[in-house]
Amino acid sequence: MSQSACQLKPVIPSKKIVVSVNGVIIAREAIAQEIQHHPAATAVEAWIAAARALVVRELLLQEARRLELEAGPVSDGEGRRETDEEAFVRALVEQEVQTPEADDATCRRFYDRNRQRLRSADLCEASHILFAAAPGNASARKQALEHAKAVIAELALDPAAFAELAETLSACPSGKTGGNLGQLGPGQTVPEFERALSAMAVCGVQPEPVETRYGFHVVALDRRIEGRDLPFDLVRSRIAEWLNEKVRRVAIQQYVSILASRARIEGVQLVPGTETPAQGATS
Repeated sequence: MSQSACQLKPVIPSKKIVVSVNGVIIAREAIAQEIQHHPAATAVEAWIAAARALVVRELLLQEARRLELEAGPVSDGEGRRETDEEAFVRALVEQEVQTPEADDATCRRFYDRNRQRLRSADLCEASHILFAAAPGNASARKQALEHAKAVIAELALDPAAFAELAETLSACPSGKTGGNLGQLGPGQTVPEFERALSAMAVCGVQPEPVETRYGFHVVALDRRIEGRDLPFDLVRSRIAEWLNEKVRRVAIQQYVSILASRARIEGVQLVPGTETPAQGATS
């Protein structure tokens, strides 16, 4: 389980550094194994993040043992099961970190101030004809571009031929349905295709091919459906969940800072940060 509630001042992870919490040494092997959960720009930054996580976990486990807490691992709806250590950390946080629940007034204020974030996604209805070409194959991509431009020229004379041409020429399975992609929302296509759709100002066959990693696309934008403000009642539970989690993370951060101030930590220096311990299987 990855846990972090503090930031470390830079240290060099040499073999001479021994990381410990109240005399309990955190093995270098454990830090090396934890690194996989903390991608970073450099190996040193990843090591620091991993060491930080294990220091915080050890702080919490020591406090749970001091309080003689009892906790059994639980599973979530997907069958993921906590480890014994995760269960102890969860029990400690549930007992020692109390936070208020966001009420209707608080949720309503957030809703009123964040209408743009609480809208349904914009949707596009589009069709395409794909001329496939691998990214590294320059000659194939040149040929695919030429084919796409030729089809656009043909469709300029007869737009109604789009479905027939898609069925005959498209390298995409959608060609069997006239190239129809249906309604497309954020994240449903590759980013370059999504950006091109967003930039299209008018409906109909677009005058230029769209280039993606798959090749070149002849695109017909059939309809754009603008997003709309979602009713408060529909998003109230989502707002409350987000606000409660934000308050909870701050409270856990403060709790860990208190534990750290009472502890003897060697090998790293902990200073206030923004991250909080992650829950285990049941988060």
